[in-house]
Amino acid sequence: MKSHFTFSKEQRNGIFLLILLIIILQGVYFFVVPLTAGNDVKELSVNREELKKFQKEIDSLKQVELEARQPKIYPFNPNYITDYKGASLGMSNEEIDRLHAFRKQDKWVNSTEEFQQVTKISDSLLNAISPYFKFPDWVTNPKPKANVMVYNNTPKTFAQKQDLNTATAKQLQKVNGVGAYYSERIVKFRNTFSGGFIADVQLQDVYGLTPEVIEKITEQFTVKTPRTVKKININEAAIEDLVTIQHIDYDLAHDIVEQRQLRDGYKSLDELKKVNGFPVNKFEIIKLYLSIE
Repeated sequence: MKSHFTFSKEQRNGIFLLILLIIILQGVYFFVVPLTAGNDVKELSVNREELKKFQKEIDSLKQVELEARQPKIYPFNPNYITDYKGASLGMSNEEIDRLHAFRKQDKWVNSTEEFQQVTKISDSLLNAISPYFKFPDWVTNPKPKANVMVYNNTPKTFAQKQDLNTATAKQLQKVNGVGAYYSERIVKFRNTFSGGFIADVQLQDVYGLTPEVIEKITEQFTVKTPRTVKKININEAAIEDLVTIQHIDYDLAHDIVEQRQLRDGYKSLDELKKVNGFPVNKFEIIKLYLSIE
């Protein structure tokens, strides 16, 4: 039967001192100190039952100490297994690397079965560590979705769509995949701009929204009342002007101006993609603030 005792470092040291003392006393009692009478040495009778009792106590103390030394495993989210954690659980480097590569794609393991599919660990190891897996409540106890929009196959026209700049969080929640959390995040992000969004593409800057969810949103909503922006001429802008644009920091602004001088001016905004370090995936958002003349 597994012991549930736990000992501090000082208690374990005391146990081992006790074990050592018992062993020494046994040696003295049974082997070192004979009964003597004058010069005659009398044979010492050994109580075998007592010896077995002492040995059983020693074995029990040793077992308690061995169990106390075993590393404790506490419930954990398998999505956040580090190299050290994985190795301590018995995972190989290849299995850990597969998990990390999966997570780098901004994907999540949401079940024990999916964890094995991603890492390809053995059934025996999965059975040993999966009882300690702890997934978020929204995974283990998902709430039923209500008021989800039902779409037909006919795309909505611009006129049929709702204005993304005036949509409420409750209206956005009707889009499958948005929910209360992301609808509030969309509205909060929109309100950081005085006047709201310039274009639908700015939804890409709402943290956590996947391309699939953004596509579903823009099937029902679009920017109908865009915020007015005074565009900056890329061929005249100073570094101080460029750094006011989203996703352009000082180093990138410096490189943009330097490339402009080498090229004797930009012929099109697409040439910005060739600037060293330019965030190509944010080009559609950056060009909202720029002009070529």
